[in-house]
Amino acid sequence: MSTFKSGFIAIVGAPNVGKSTLLNQILGQKIAITSEKPQTTRTRILGVAHLPQAQLIFLDTPGIHRARGPLNMRMVETALKVLSDVDVVVFIADAASPDETSDEIIIESLKKKELPVILAINKVDLVEKRKLLPLIDHWDKAYPFKAIVPISALHGIQTDKLLEEMVNLLPEGPKYFPGEEITDLPERFIAAEIIRETVFRLTSQEIPYAVAVTVDSFKEDTGKNLIRIEAVIHVERESQKPIIIGKKGRMLKEIGKQARMDIQTMVGCKVFLKLWVRVQKNWTRDQKAIREFGY
Repeated sequence: MSTFKSGFIAIVGAPNVGKSTLLNQILGQKIAITSEKPQTTRTRILGVAHLPQAQLIFLDTPGIHRARGPLNMRMVETALKVLSDVDVVVFIADAASPDETSDEIIIESLKKKELPVILAINKVDLVEKRKLLPLIDHWDKAYPFKAIVPISALHGIQTDKLLEEMVNLLPEGPKYFPGEEITDLPERFIAAEIIRETVFRLTSQEIPYAVAVTVDSFKEDTGKNLIRIEAVIHVERESQKPIIIGKKGRMLKEIGKQARMDIQTMVGCKVFLKLWVRVQKNWTRDQKAIREFGY
């Protein structure tokens, strides 16, 4: 009789390397916020992958980098603490645009832990094949990885192989979560993350990543198969507010429209979404505000 395996897996890497994209690809549902902007994952996000022979419990982490400011320091502390709670580490490196400084910090952190580490070299679809082997050789000399797997998290290239390597390293264990659960996060938290991702996606470089979203109300109307959500988009400066709102409110309306569609996909019913924009001056430098926004 085959044994069942289970365990906790940390996904670590530099900012914007594709950690959240990989987690969402594996789970087949949007759980972690994905954006082209760095530093968009702020909270440890638990995702659960159910396989016939194993249950993989993922902790997605903020990008590890040299921290500046209270918010960034809190995010990096969160990422490093995760390493104490897991059975396997998946370190994602960027094949196309490596962040050598952040990668060095991660390698030094991993050397202090006696954990099995898999290297996933992401975005290989953006690199010429002739450059891939030297890249693998470089990483092979940098750290004693248990496996090195070139992948494209966005397109699902070799993610099955990566999953296979994770399962190989997991210990025997029970099913920690029922088969229908893929995350322990409440739907209102995921809704806030979806709204925040939509803000990043639509405002391009005009708004920095210092945007927080809080959900003031999340009410189910079972008779109408409808969820009513009221949320606030918090920015740091008065000058950012009109960018989020847009001319005649068009940008805020588009943010609401796109976020609502993604939230409907998640909850499986119609959603009424109402958004406000508020200025919380310099909140990323305010420890109290950082805690209030859940970081």
